[in-house]
Amino acid sequence: MRNRIRSCGQWSARAVRSSGHERDTVLFVGKCALAATLAWWVAHDVMKAMSPAFAPFSAALTMNATIYTSVWQALRYAGAVTVGVAVQAAIGFTAGPDLLAFVLVALIALTIAQWPALGEQRSQVPTAAFFAFSTYAAATTTADKASQLGQIILLVLVGCGIGLIVHLCIAPPLRYRSAEHGLRTLAAELEALLDDVADGLCSGDVDADRAEQWQTTGGRLQDAVENARGGLSMAEHSLPFNPRRLLPAHRGYLSFDRYRDSLDALERAVYQLGSLTRSLGRWREKEDAYTYAPVLERYADFARRLRDIAHVVAEIDSDTLAEQADEMCRLAGAAQEARERIAEAARQHDLPLADATRPYGVLVVEATRLMEEFQHTCDVLKVTADK
Repeated sequence: MRNRIRSCGQWSARAVRSSGHERDTVLFVGKCALAATLAWWVAHDVMKAMSPAFAPFSAALTMNATIYTSVWQALRYAGAVTVGVAVQAAIGFTAGPDLLAFVLVALIALTIAQWPALGEQRSQVPTAAFFAFSTYAAATTTADKASQLGQIILLVLVGCGIGLIVHLCIAPPLRYRSAEHGLRTLAAELEALLDDVADGLCSGDVDADRAEQWQTTGGRLQDAVENARGGLSMAEHSLPFNPRRLLPAHRGYLSFDRYRDSLDALERAVYQLGSLTRSLGRWREKEDAYTYAPVLERYADFARRLRDIAHVVAEIDSDTLAEQADEMCRLAGAAQEARERIAEAARQHDLPLADATRPYGVLVVEATRLMEEFQHTCDVLKVTADK
């Protein structure tokens, strides 16, 4: 219990001291609570609605990570509820509120719920239809039934509207840093793998177990690529409808081409590393015909040079991008020289580069491809930093 209390205290302290996930969570919960409270007050105290809970539920459901997503979710949710209520109204006013009518409502609503156009809100069609059926059955007159069904739709619209207004007016989320964070995380994973590959090649420890470990790490890199793309998508979706993008302080951070191009290049580098580690997994335990140690030593040096570039990318910051881009270009030049030394060593020792049963040829080819992707990353960041 004491550890939990301490952990909660540390979490709260981070939320107070600096921006980040903790503060975003507190802000998000607070905005949801405010929107739900306002929606309840309007529905219960102002409108005197019979089912006021629809409004706060809709207001909270509208809240999403970005304004763009919130608008789309609100439209889909309102559309799903409207369709569900319309299904109940059509069946109810023609067949009445008996068991057979409920069966028809359920079948039709659940069928419409398979419609992809409503996205994540598809399940709200039968939910709204069932609530509408309950409200319809409880009403006594035809006018009252129609009024109650219409009120459900109105409450949903009120809740969605209040949720969007609160989300828009109180610190609307502008998550352009998420693109940067995703690229950093991917680069950090690349840095760790390249460091381990360099250590293994330098020491000659390239047995099957070590190579299998590298391939497992490569699987995590694929996850990091997907997470980075998710962060980029969130950053791009945080701009539409967001008034904060018009503020001078944010105008320099609203283009994500640099992150998209860099991410594409690093993703290709991940694939090349995967090919490299698979080749090393087929490494022969004994080699008596050729002297390969000098090539491995030079390849280890090349991997370290790429690791240094990945280290800079792992600390990328839009505010200091110009200096970091210059540093990456300098490191890329050193990496190019290290790559050339690999080919020179292979020629000096007459390694069979065309022999598919040995990894020498793949090592040389993948060195060139990896260098191309890292060089492209450096060039993209350099060009965008100079603009």
